[in-house]
Amino acid sequence: MTAVCWRRVTRGLGILVGTALCLQAVVGTAFAQGGSGGPNQGAISFKGGVDVPSVYVFRGIVREQDPQFTMQPWGELGFALRSGGNGAMRDVKVSVGVWNSLQTGSSGSNGFSQRLHYEEDFYSVLSLGLAGRFTLAAAFTAYTSPNVMFDTVKEASVRLSHESWLRPYGLAAFDIGKDGFDLGRRKGTYVEVGVAPSHALGRLTLAVPARLGVSGKDYYEHPITGVDHRFGFAEVGGIATWPLNAAGGRFGSWDLHGGARVLALGDTTKFLNDGKGTKVVMTAGLGVRY
Repeated sequence: MTAVCWRRVTRGLGILVGTALCLQAVVGTAFAQGGSGGPNQGAISFKGGVDVPSVYVFRGIVREQDPQFTMQPWGELGFALRSGGNGAMRDVKVSVGVWNSLQTGSSGSNGFSQRLHYEEDFYSVLSLGLAGRFTLAAAFTAYTSPNVMFDTVKEASVRLSHESWLRPYGLAAFDIGKDGFDLGRRKGTYVEVGVAPSHALGRLTLAVPARLGVSGKDYYEHPITGVDHRFGFAEVGGIATWPLNAAGGRFGSWDLHGGARVLALGDTTKFLNDGKGTKVVMTAGLGVRY
């Protein structure tokens, strides 16, 4: 980790810590209130936050060669259509959300576009809670670039996960528009498998996520040769989450989180990282659930 990247992350962490302290000072008393079941007993939920990574990397693809300050706010509304049922289908939930990346580096306001808003994604998810603690989710995502650094990418995906201590999952995503994230000439299929075990140490929660991303077909095409390289990336990380208030507070459950992840890159993703085979990403963030 270079000194420049460390300064970027610590600057972002300072902003988030200051924000968290202000929130606690303003509504600290209200945070502590609320029943044991939480104030939100309805079928509509919300979660969101803001993350500050040292560099934006998507599925092993480095999205900014000369990063400076990156902030990624997001929000999601959930609608529980069925909850606590018996039989093969326990729960049914629909979610809609938006995710953004605001960047001051070479892909943002310091680049040729001179505009901060690099990416804005819109997504919708249908999640089915199945017997045996499995969850099956189908999603549609439109990846857009307000500063026109890339063409809009449309994607459909399916994700199967299991609610165990290891939290394993598998994901298959399909390009359904004319463009893909890999800059290749053909529509691609992306496949990912991973785990995300976590452990509570008092109020602090430590997670050790790991994942592998590969090309199912034409996803990691080399921008010059056009060859589809199967291996995209392998990643392992560590994330610490600290709650800022008791769960179920009147203003939701807030947390401060941060960590690091290390990526080993394949031939295509290595080329998009200036020929470097590894990438380290530091992240700090503020989150809320209600």
